[in-house]
Amino acid sequence: MKVLDSKIHKILVLVASIMTIGTMGYMLLSNYSFIDAIYMTVITVTTVGFGELKPFSPEEKVFTIFLISTSITVFGYAVSTFSEYLVSGRFFKQFKHRKVEKQIKSLRGHTIVCGFGRNGKQAILKLNNYNKKLVVVERDREMISELDNEGVLYIQGDATLDETLLKAGINTAANLITALPSDADNLFVVLTANQLNKNCKIISRASNESSYSKLKIAGASNVIMPDKLGGDHMASLVVTPDVIEFVDRLTIEGETTANLEEIAVDDLPKKYLNKTILDLDLRKETGCTVIGIRNPDKDYIINPEAETELISGSSLIVLGRPEQIIKLREFF
Repeated sequence: MKVLDSKIHKILVLVASIMTIGTMGYMLLSNYSFIDAIYMTVITVTTVGFGELKPFSPEEKVFTIFLISTSITVFGYAVSTFSEYLVSGRFFKQFKHRKVEKQIKSLRGHTIVCGFGRNGKQAILKLNNYNKKLVVVERDREMISELDNEGVLYIQGDATLDETLLKAGINTAANLITALPSDADNLFVVLTANQLNKNCKIISRASNESSYSKLKIAGASNVIMPDKLGGDHMASLVVTPDVIEFVDRLTIEGETTANLEEIAVDDLPKKYLNKTILDLDLRKETGCTVIGIRNPDKDYIINPEAETELISGSSLIVLGRPEQIIKLREFF
C-alpha cells in the first residue's frame, strides 16, 4: 500500500513539474502572459492539436518537442500505474480501508480486541451478541481476510505499538481485550493502552501464573487464565456435577436466550433511586429475581436482602427465564 502511495505521489509530482516547466518556459522564451503560457502548456502536453498562439522560433520548437516527449512518457507511466492499480483490485481495497478508518474514528465507548485467535473469536462472538461496537487489531493476513469477509471493523498491525492502538481508537475506547498468545505481547499492550487512556478498562489473557501480577501492575483491570479456568471447570464437574451443569445452562447471550441480566441502578426510573430492592418489586413486575448487587466500591453481595438500598453507581444482577428477561428489558 505504501509503494502504491509513493507511485501515485511520484506521478502527481511529475505532472506538476511538467506543468510548471512548460509554463515558465513559454513565459521566458515566448514572452507569453501567465494564462497564455498555461494554455500553451496544456494543449502541448495533452496533444489536442490546437495551433500555437504565434509562430515559434527554433528555440521554442525545440522546447515544445522536449515538452511533448517528456509528457508522453510521464502520462504513459501514469496510465500503466493506474491500470495496474485498478486491475489488481488494490484501488478498491484502499478505498474500503479508508472507509473503515473513517468509521473507526467516529466510534465512542467501543471495545478493542487485540488478537483474532481462539479466545479473541469467542470474545467477539459475545460482544456481537450484545450489539457492542468493537474493533479488532490483528496482523496476520489470513485472519484479516476472515475479518473482512465477516464485515468486522479491524486494523491490521502490531497491537503492541502506540500507532496501531491509536488507529483503533484507544483514546475513545471504553474497553480493551488483549488475547494475544504471548504474555509478553499482552503486557506491552496493557502498558501502552493504560498510558494512552487511563479510563479504559483493560482485560488481558495470561498463560503463566507469573504473568498475572505483572499484568495487574501494568494496568490490567482483569486477568484471565483460560487454561486454569478449563482445569478448574473439569474438576468441578467431578466434585459438584449438578451445580456446574446447572450453571452451564445459564446464559447471558442473545436477545431471546438469556437467563442473566445486569441492570445499572442509574438506568432505572428516578423514583427507584435510594429505594430498596423490595420497592423495585421485580418478581411481581417481570418474574425475575435479583441474585446479586455490585455496590459503587465494586464489592459484590450475593443474594442481597430485600431491604438493600439502590444506591447510584450500583448494578443489579438479575436471574430469570428467557421470556422473563425479555419482559425485564421491555419493562425498563
